[in-house]
Amino acid sequence: MINDPVFQPITINKLEIKNRICLPAMHLNMAEDYLVTDQLVDFYAERARGGAGLITVGFATVDELSSGTTNIGAHKDEFIPGLSRLAAAIKDNGARAAVQINHAGKNSHSMMIGGKQAVAPSAVFSRMTRETPRALEIDEIPQVIDSFAQAALRVKKAGFDAVEVLAGTGYLISSFLSLLTNQRTDEWGGSYENRMRFGVEVIKAIRKAVGEEYPILVRMNGNDLMPQGVGRLDLQVFAKNLVAAGVNTININVGWHDAKIPQIVTSVPRGAFGYLSKEMKQQVDVPVITGHRVHDIETARELIGNGVCDMVAMGRSLIADPFMPEKARTGRKQDVLHCIACAQGCFDHLFELEQVRCLCNPKAGREAECLIEKTKTPKKVMVIGGGAAGMSAALAADEKGHAVTLFEKTNELGGQLHLAGAPPGREEFLELAKDLAQQIQLSGVELRLDETVDEGCLDTEKPDYVMLATGAKPITLPIPGVDLPNVVQAWDVLTEKVQCGKKVAIIGGGAVGVEVALYLAEKGTPSGEAIKFLLINGVETPEDLVKIATKGTKEVVLLEMLEKVGKDIGKSTRWVMMQDLSRYGVIVKTQTKASEITSSGVRIEIDGRVEEIEADTVVLASGSKSENAFQSVLERKGIPHQIIGDASQIALAYDAMHSGFDAGSKL
Repeated sequence: MINDPVFQPITINKLEIKNRICLPAMHLNMAEDYLVTDQLVDFYAERARGGAGLITVGFATVDELSSGTTNIGAHKDEFIPGLSRLAAAIKDNGARAAVQINHAGKNSHSMMIGGKQAVAPSAVFSRMTRETPRALEIDEIPQVIDSFAQAALRVKKAGFDAVEVLAGTGYLISSFLSLLTNQRTDEWGGSYENRMRFGVEVIKAIRKAVGEEYPILVRMNGNDLMPQGVGRLDLQVFAKNLVAAGVNTININVGWHDAKIPQIVTSVPRGAFGYLSKEMKQQVDVPVITGHRVHDIETARELIGNGVCDMVAMGRSLIADPFMPEKARTGRKQDVLHCIACAQGCFDHLFELEQVRCLCNPKAGREAECLIEKTKTPKKVMVIGGGAAGMSAALAADEKGHAVTLFEKTNELGGQLHLAGAPPGREEFLELAKDLAQQIQLSGVELRLDETVDEGCLDTEKPDYVMLATGAKPITLPIPGVDLPNVVQAWDVLTEKVQCGKKVAIIGGGAVGVEVALYLAEKGTPSGEAIKFLLINGVETPEDLVKIATKGTKEVVLLEMLEKVGKDIGKSTRWVMMQDLSRYGVIVKTQTKASEITSSGVRIEIDGRVEEIEADTVVLASGSKSENAFQSVLERKGIPHQIIGDASQIALAYDAMHSGFDAGSKL
């Protein structure tokens, strides 16, 4: 595109950046004892090669209470050499480099900071850590402010082009700002002016330390999204004060970590929070960056081109495809692998104290070990099954230099990704199916659709190696009545092969059961476009529109034997889906056993009682089992092979993608 706004240069203070794409700071859990590792260098160097204009690493600590040792350290001079190596890796590969510095405050768990108690403006219980921090003494506050300044100076000495201060997300600076966490009665609490003081003084101290020409960015909330928290208008006032204190760019973040409004998952529309940066641009005279669900170049172009923001922060997008900027710049947007906001490899891994990985990109965080060298002994490889595992395996084996043929018995690629993408707000999984299918088309893989592999096919093809990625099939429960005409499988519901009546009972409260419940509960509700029309024209009140948007035409009951539903859903996504079950009126019955299906519903056992749930349709969502019957044929014929994805073990889409890649790349 001529004069593409995404690829116009921009200047922050006196720092010229080649385009409007910023990789924001993201905790990766890849540092060791606060030290920069080879893994971190490789991760960021790859994204610099991919074409991002500005890469911000971190957050980096300003003192030992800031966060744990898997964060990058900036609180001692001994960390400068590692920081310098990281800065050079980014700059030498074509991007500008910045470090985000931060103090996590109440969000520092004692386990992460050597058993010490976290500090905060006030001793207010933290829902994040389930601990209570101690209130900073008044004489400690100037010391913390100075620690920010000294960390920024180390960043500059290390050769980074800019420093960014994290002043949102419920961390220390935004904790001072909010009445929820700041109950002080001295000059650091009380009035809003007093509560802004800590953040403003941090910026003043940094500006004094680094000089007038060194760029200072601030990543702050556009809205805390917390009940009785700081809203967008007050945060705009805070931003103006920060700019007056010396900030050169405002990078808009959204929400505290413990906010009950979704911010990052698939149900959040792309670019949904752009309005916050649009309003901020009207209040400050410095560049404004927006992020959160800017997962494709088209959204970025629309936001920048329409004056909503000056730059876009594309974090998980560049984990999924580091080369998205360069592909878009050179007209290869069809080759982009988009992030689907599933959070399975990034946020969910952090909750498990693991390093960040990516469902879509098995190389993320493993850049060095996943360098694929062409084989000297290419094989004729047959991949059976075109789901996530099969496509991932085929692409990796093709990259390795093998002659690969991918067989899929249906007329489209994607497998269970089509099931995952059926429920409301989960459509991004369908995009992954499309992206992977496009990658197959662009590769050297020979694709055979509508072909079922049998012994005759093996005899004709004579493969040297076979990867069996035939997936799974749903389990049919061994309970009376399961063969009645009112009983259907969850997979058939999600693929619209069957219709359900008004009253629906779902047996099985795992991920698929929850997805089917939400899919059915939304039936009969207006589209987002219709709700916008009704709202703008004042047809109904906003309060009534919420009810209209969440009241469908079906009565859905979800039955689960365990004590809770959705136990196999990742932590980042599960709370959102549980919230939606409640909003859409799904009746959830846990510790409930379905003992018999009848023509009028389901007979259940709960707390020693027998009850009957009325249902026009009974949906079986009781799990799945591996489909690998063809393995015996391969064994009998002595063909070397490997079973991958759900055909080997039922797991998440993340596991399917990674097992496929590992099998193909190691062949």
